Amino acid sequence: MSGKILVFGGAGFLGSYLVDELVNRDYEVIVCDLSTSEYMNEKCVFMPCDILNDEQVANAFTDDIDIVYNLAGFANLDKAIHQPYRTMELNIMGNMNILNSATTKGVRRFVYASSAYAMNNKGSFYGISKLASEKIVEEYSKRFDLDYTILRYGSVYSERDFENNYIFQLVKYAISSGEIVHDGDGEEVREYIHAHDAAAMSVDIIESEKFINQHIVLTGVEKMKRVELFKMIEEILNKELKITLKNDGYNHHFKYTPYSFEATVSKKLVANPHIDMGQGLLRCIKEAHNLEV
Repeated sequence: MSGKILVFGGAGFLGSYLVDELVNRDYEVIVCDLSTSEYMNEKCVFMPCDILNDEQVANAFTDDIDIVYNLAGFANLDKAIHQPYRTMELNIMGNMNILNSATTKGVRRFVYASSAYAMNNKGSFYGISKLASEKIVEEYSKRFDLDYTILRYGSVYSERDFENNYIFQLVKYAISSGEIVHDGDGEEVREYIHAHDAAAMSVDIIESEKFINQHIVLTGVEKMKRVELFKMIEEILNKELKITLKNDGYNHHFKYTPYSFEATVSKKLVANPHIDMGQGLLRCIKEAHNLEV
């Protein structure tokens, strides 16, 4: 399958993996982001773009854009708690700027990168912004006959050094300092998914009509408590770490499950085969060690 695809936020953490996967499947890819990164795929076209600038967004669209992914916006939940206006501005108004151009240019399908926190009464302003954007996408679909797929990502990680890559930053800090500091009690459960697997499934959904106008949950298959993750990192590093569980300041994160109120029903998609947690952590540790050298 081939076609021209526009990816907003394609230079970011998950976006860089998505672009790699699209290029590997012979799609023509245009990446729109504030700046490029060291992980940018050389086979794509890069266009500097601020999603809050509606003129820049409109200029990114050509008449032959088939599919648009929006992975841009405010992605850090903890920072979003303290920056409500910026969070809403980027995640809602930025998304609407992209939707406006997509409907004007006759794009066939719009893929929105949401979050598991859209299904949860935690997540503070970040979760609210994602749920609101989902509703806006649905309304645009009704009003402008725009097919969409909403992807609710869970705990994505990889060995690439991005600020919002929690596990990699955890590993990097553990190597440099010999400790892990966690705001919660360590009993929080997550289903981790490697960004490579998340990206592959994010492309699978555009190659099947069964995912049109659907909400898809993308998480891993390995449930793990935070404290188990910390111990796993310690064991792979083969050295004792000072693990501090503060049990404070983690109130905006869900503990066991993102499902806490009646959100729009979504299907859950898991990777098969997938990169298992041990292998994924080993990649993170090797890459973080390389940065220390």
